[in-house]
Amino acid sequence: MTILLSNDDGIDSPGLRLLQKALEIDHEVWVVAPDSNRSGFSHSITLGNPTKFKQLGQREYASGGTPADCVLHACLGLVPVGIDMVVAGINLGPNLGTDIVYSGTAAAARQGAFMRKPAVACSLSTYNPPYHLEFAVEFMVKNLMRIRDLWSEDHFLNINFPNQEKPAEPVITIPTRRIYEDELVRFTSPQGDLYSFIGGQIPGGMMEEGSDFGAVEAGFTSLSPVLIHPTNHEVEERYREASFFWKSG
Repeated sequence: MTILLSNDDGIDSPGLRLLQKALEIDHEVWVVAPDSNRSGFSHSITLGNPTKFKQLGQREYASGGTPADCVLHACLGLVPVGIDMVVAGINLGPNLGTDIVYSGTAAAARQGAFMRKPAVACSLSTYNPPYHLEFAVEFMVKNLMRIRDLWSEDHFLNINFPNQEKPAEPVITIPTRRIYEDELVRFTSPQGDLYSFIGGQIPGGMMEEGSDFGAVEAGFTSLSPVLIHPTNHEVEERYREASFFWKSG
């Protein structure tokens, strides 16, 4: 199988490199990933300007663009062979629930699904070392073909691994709402310019039944199928029942 491997941590991330090495044993792996960290870039793509790609090896490119750029350009022909599957990760840090709105790793997988490729994003649920990546790599290697066979064009799969050395049983989950406790951190430079940063506590999550956040907190591996076309039928129905003014007079 020909696999496109990308991420948002950057091409030298240990999660990507360990997964690349393991997958190359049985597959043809192409790496197209950002040249540095692009966490939080969401699904932005570069329009109106060229995107730089530097070839680092026979099947490796470092990109000056976003994670979605990497997958888009690779699928449009940067990779000169047909891509059978897009894998994004292994991301260092969780992408749970509403994190997938911000996540460049999730966006890389979503872009793969947009290009009609089986696609999966995978993340390790910790922001700080030590990173216990061994089980995550083993899980991806052993289950990649099964994930591919379960894929359909309406979704990508979002996987979050607990950061633990022992194996973690997989469970099917729903993305929950993350609880963000962001704070604005500001300072004024000697020149009088205002600089503003986003700080705050590590986000929590709603502990609703079947949630990805709850599963990882309990030590399970979370597998969330994520639709690429947003739907909310309950809210849609409420709008259908409402009256809107549309005629003059």
